[in-house]
Amino acid sequence: MKKLLFAFALILATAFGAFAQNSQYDEKLSQELGADDYGMKKYVIAFLYRGERVQEYSPEKRAELQRGHLDNITKLAEEGKMVLAGPFFGNEDLRGLFFFNVESLEEAQKLTESDPAVQAGVLKMELKEWYGSAALPMLLEMHAKIAKQDI
Repeated sequence: MKKLLFAFALILATAFGAFAQNSQYDEKLSQELGADDYGMKKYVIAFLYRGERVQEYSPEKRAELQRGHLDNITKLAEEGKMVLAGPFFGNEDLRGLFFFNVESLEEAQKLTESDPAVQAGVLKMELKEWYGSAALPMLLEMHAKIAKQDI
């Protein structure tokens, strides 16, 4: 009898746990962001590395390529394709990260190829799929509220 009562209690607890839902859940927002049941989705991260052709360019040309690189980041962010980007501190070969809001590695590859610094061989990128919060695109809206100056 005790075993039967214990089994019933276990089944009941499991059933209630299965129906538990976050009280802050916003179905409309979840759908807009493409979230799964856990509020997550797939992104593609680009690891930016120093390219082999950096030394071929004058400091002035490298500055021009950097400006084009930053402008391309802004364009991709405005299109909703890039949700996060930034450099690493230091002067190592690993230079920075891009988080692309895309469905495939192939789409991310096309976006990386739109970068003038990649086209010039000053940067190269390695792409990896990543599973993270579907709310990541909302970060750009927050950032705009705290940035005193544009990049």
